[in-house]
Amino acid sequence: QVQLVESGGGLVQPGGSLRLSCAASGRTFSSSAMGWFRQAPGKEREFVAAISWDGGSTYYADSVKGRFTISRDNAKNTVYLQMNSLKPEDTAVYYCAAAPSFLARSRTTSDYRNWGQGTQVTVSS
Repeated sequence: QVQLVESGGGLVQPGGSLRLSCAASGRTFSSSAMGWFRQAPGKEREFVAAISWDGGSTYYADSVKGRFTISRDNAKNTVYLQMNSLKPEDTAVYYCAAAPSFLARSRTTSDYRNWGQGTQVTVSS
């Protein structure tokens, strides 16, 4: 079991940057695939990015490719999402989630077994 706590959200102007962090507790973090999802008001939760247990493979939604970077530090039990060139349409609550290692490629919310409480990101001038 992995417990997850996100931080780093806030208000940023279009074109700005934010780095989200997700601190994990539990013995299985370093063997788990990790993902970031987001949910805007009135919309379904959607996949943003994922990373394999060792950080060797990363996956991105087309809407964020080239702007967002997912990374992890297993020594610190933390996964990050660096978000650059932010757009108003990136506004959402961002969630990190953990999945079994063999599901690192998954973009399906039901494959992720553990979720954080979310952190709000608002992109507005």
